[in-house]
Parts: sequence; structure tokens; C-alpha cells
Amino acid sequence: MKHIKLIETILYVSNQQKSTEFYQRIFRKNADLNVPGMTEFVIAENFMIGLMPNSSISKILADKLPHPELGNGIPRCELYFHVENIELEFRNAIENGAKLISSIENRDWGDKVCYFADLDGHVIAFAQKI
Repeated sequence: MKHIKLIETILYVSNQQKSTEFYQRIFRKNADLNVPGMTEFVIAENFMIGLMPNSSISKILADKLPHPELGNGIPRCELYFHVENIELEFRNAIENGAKLISSIENRDWGDKVCYFADLDGHVIAFAQKI
């Protein structure tokens, strides 16, 4: 789809500051934007990850959808990162407080993958082709 120029995935978080610090350690880089109500990390040339407080998105959602705080701790999305060195990413995630879900294992779809959860229960996977 050539008409899509940039993809941004936005995670709704309980505490923007704590989540920003967590992802700075996981990504080993500072946020590219960090203002009240939104933090952004440029992950690749055309992909960004945003962090938005539950309270900010709830103003937009109004009464059309349940308040995001009702889903805290429930896995609501998965960030699946293909990486160069899965062992490095595994150690970094452990050392920086990510909750281990599943250690590095060969999966039947052809990837070696490990799974973690962030502070709000969003799933983070690091993968390498087998």
C-alpha cells in the first residue's frame, strides 16, 4: 500500500512517565517526542510507537467505547520485533523489568521468539528467523 507513508501504533498506558522510561530502556534510545499526553519513538524509517495515557484517549473515546483503564493488565496488543540478536534483546528486557511470558523458543512458523509484557500488559515479542 504505497499510499500509506507512515505507521504509528499507539499504546494506551496507565502512567506515561513510567512507560516512557520503560520503553527508553527496552529500545535503548530516548523518546523522539515526549510531551504531556504523548510520547513517540521512531523505530524504523516508516514506523513509530506512541504512548498515550488512558486519561487522554478516554476524552476522545467519550462514551462510545469502554474506558481503557478497564483493560489494564489484559493483553490488548502485541509488538512483534524482528531483531538481529534475540539473546541481547532477551537479556535487555529481563534487566529492565519486562515481565517474562515465554523464553526463547523455536516456533512452528519459522521464527525463534521470546515473549514479554510491559507495565500495562501489552505483549512484546522479539524474533529471529530460524
